[in-house]
Amino acid sequence: MLSHFFNLVVYQPLYNGLIFLMSIMPWADAGISVVVFTFLVKLILFPLSQKATRTQLKMKALESDLALLKEKHKGDREAHAKATMAFYKEKKVNPFSTFFLVLIQIPIIFALYYIFYSGGLPEIKTDLLYPLVSAPKVTMYFLGFVDITKGSLLLAILVSVSQYFQVRFSMPAIKPKAPGVSMKDDFARNLNFQMRYFLPALVGVFAFNLPGAVSLYWITSNLFAIGQELYVRRSFFGSRHTNIPMDTNMLIATNKKEQN
Repeated sequence: MLSHFFNLVVYQPLYNGLIFLMSIMPWADAGISVVVFTFLVKLILFPLSQKATRTQLKMKALESDLALLKEKHKGDREAHAKATMAFYKEKKVNPFSTFFLVLIQIPIIFALYYIFYSGGLPEIKTDLLYPLVSAPKVTMYFLGFVDITKGSLLLAILVSVSQYFQVRFSMPAIKPKAPGVSMKDDFARNLNFQMRYFLPALVGVFAFNLPGAVSLYWITSNLFAIGQELYVRRSFFGSRHTNIPMDTNMLIATNKKEQN
């Protein structure tokens, strides 16, 4: 039942969209089609992802107020949870919107993986095509020399590099380790370090063992996310702060300015 729903709602529409794109771009190989297709999917999801990014910035700006709430209700988890949700409601912030975007992207990644790893290309499954979608001749390469049906070292490296810059622009800068730092701050610092350096390397290893088409999706998604981050930050802070990582003091100052 679940697999049928996945095929009907996610896999088949994406498959038809990709095949349709290939049919109207006969000059492009499959790799270029995947890049264009990914860009279009991200463009459709842009209103949601833009809202999620702005929510992250707002939540970061509210950290000092949330810390005061936590101190006020110290020892009473239920009261703290209720006060926190009421605070978010007052500030018109939905802390769960970012998870919604992640949940949307997961089935898309699985669908693309299924298309390029388990079948659907280069032999097109005509029984899955909608009546108005015709089956084109497909060349399973990117720029004529990278076979996207198997893992590619070049694409895996590009995945790691793009992932690094995506994390760098979306996370606050790593603060120097100071003596007497709390366990919570030290954990946050270590997590930031791992997300910034370990995650891109790990993602690159995974990408090398996946079809190159999935790597192309990943690279294009990361580049789109970087551009989106810069765009949203420009509208949130102004043009002066589009080329640096997020800074907590800047966010707090911006939040107080909006409140005033």
